[in-house]
Amino acid sequence: MISKLKYFFTLLFLLSTLKLIAQITEVKYLSGEDNVNTVDWDFQCTAGRNSGRWTKIAVPSNWELQGFGNYTYGSEKEDRGEAGLYKYAFTVPSHWKNKTVYLVFDGAMTDTEVKINGKLAGPIHQGAFYQFKYNIKALLNNNGTNILEVKVNKVSSNQTINEAERSADFWVFGGIFRPVFLEAFPHQHIQRVAIDAKADGSLKVNAYVANLQSITAITAQVKTLNGKPFGKPFSVNLTPGTTVAQLNTKLINPELWSSEFPNRYKIDITIKNGTTKLHTVTETIGFRTVELRQHDGFYVNGQKIKFKGVNHGSFWPTSGRTTSRKISILDAELIKEMNMNAVRMSHYPPDKHFLEVCDSIGLYVIDELTGWQYPPYDTQVGQKLVKEMIVRDVNHPSIIMWANGNEGGFNFDLLPDYPKHDIQNRPVIQPWMNINGMNTKHYIPWNYGNRTFFQGNDVFFPTEFLHGLYDGGHGAGLDDFWNLMQSNPLSAGGFLWDFCDQGVMRTDMGGRLDTKGNAASDGILGPYREKEASFFTIKEIWSPVYFPQKFISKLFNGKLISKTDTTLPI
Repeated sequence: MISKLKYFFTLLFLLSTLKLIAQITEVKYLSGEDNVNTVDWDFQCTAGRNSGRWTKIAVPSNWELQGFGNYTYGSEKEDRGEAGLYKYAFTVPSHWKNKTVYLVFDGAMTDTEVKINGKLAGPIHQGAFYQFKYNIKALLNNNGTNILEVKVNKVSSNQTINEAERSADFWVFGGIFRPVFLEAFPHQHIQRVAIDAKADGSLKVNAYVANLQSITAITAQVKTLNGKPFGKPFSVNLTPGTTVAQLNTKLINPELWSSEFPNRYKIDITIKNGTTKLHTVTETIGFRTVELRQHDGFYVNGQKIKFKGVNHGSFWPTSGRTTSRKISILDAELIKEMNMNAVRMSHYPPDKHFLEVCDSIGLYVIDELTGWQYPPYDTQVGQKLVKEMIVRDVNHPSIIMWANGNEGGFNFDLLPDYPKHDIQNRPVIQPWMNINGMNTKHYIPWNYGNRTFFQGNDVFFPTEFLHGLYDGGHGAGLDDFWNLMQSNPLSAGGFLWDFCDQGVMRTDMGGRLDTKGNAASDGILGPYREKEASFFTIKEIWSPVYFPQKFISKLFNGKLISKTDTTLPI
């Protein structure tokens, strides 16, 4: 009798567990998740070091740092025959048989051809720094081993991609450098959501749904980070064949997100058949309103702000563009320690975990479409990559602007695509250009401008200024610039170049750090984030506590002068 009861309760537990699994998106990693936790795949490099034979490689990684191929900096001539061939065997859980399964790549450099069990998963993906995926349900063997084959060409067959991503002033690598994983959805499911949470509590959700047949409604519930409901659930009825559903509500007095107070919430979005939950997705959001007021300034939650920012790329000396959440936390904390409040992604979308850290720690982010200087992506590939960038990153409260390339690497035909995919309709800049009422010209001289910048009518914030290589250190001149910016109501601050020296550990040179002369050596910090002198200067100049008194006399009464009170003795 006891054994029968035990069997019954075990069966009940398994059925309830399977029902719960059916309601969520299941994820199975095929690679590791970062530069430390990797998985070995079969690998062959077709040219350069250790090429022409099958061996093993850590995934994710850049293959140069693993001892293969050739190191290349910027616009140096590359071997177009250099490619990486990958193989990996995997299985899937048996209960995935009736699920929709996607194979997801977070980033591969550059042209990527994918096969499952000898058949193409879809078109070759072009563009290195973007998440892309394939529906592989029809290609899977659910009862045995599956063989994943990937060919990654280091140099793209699309020359505009090479110009945008590889003819640049930074190291250019090859390989599957961000994680690879499977996503399993119930047949009727939510593919993704795009959310606009405003400072007044208004909340709009666009839910993109697939294979609707028996679903009757979609419901959302906002919660605190510890799981307590915030406000009432809200929903909308659905009909079969619906592909996009919009939900709206307004919450009372949410705690707002800003760089000083990065308050966040969770939101669960669920599709139902009657009272039966079929699929739930959860996103982390922040209530905040960002706006450019032309000829005035940049505002967050109605408060005028100035960016105290820096440029930042995905980089670590021993692993190239393959990083980790630990590195993201380290970098974000160093940025905050310098009393900065903003970071520009230069010159490509970052790892997703870096954006998650910016959400949690409080940093304003400019997310940037890859581009160096002219020419930019062509329109066909550019439209695809703009969508991929925004679809992945749209819900991060830290992102307050998009950048459509860098320093002349602009395709103006892409500008209409940003509001198509961004439910929040955030401002779009083209760094080093005056566009949409925002002047972002780089490396301006002090007090620069004839009817522009300091003497102009547009809001200005150089997205690069005080180049660390040329000004004797970022601290040299910052105090003069910042005082001038503080005195000008049209200034929205600026972004220093650059966060750290991008010195690569050369596996072909005995492990020495290579900064390509002084080309990749212009950061506030060293390659391993060593604090240089400018770190401490910037920290002092951008301190939130400011002492306008240059000298303190015997008449000083211990009170600080406010911005509006100049009558106190010094």
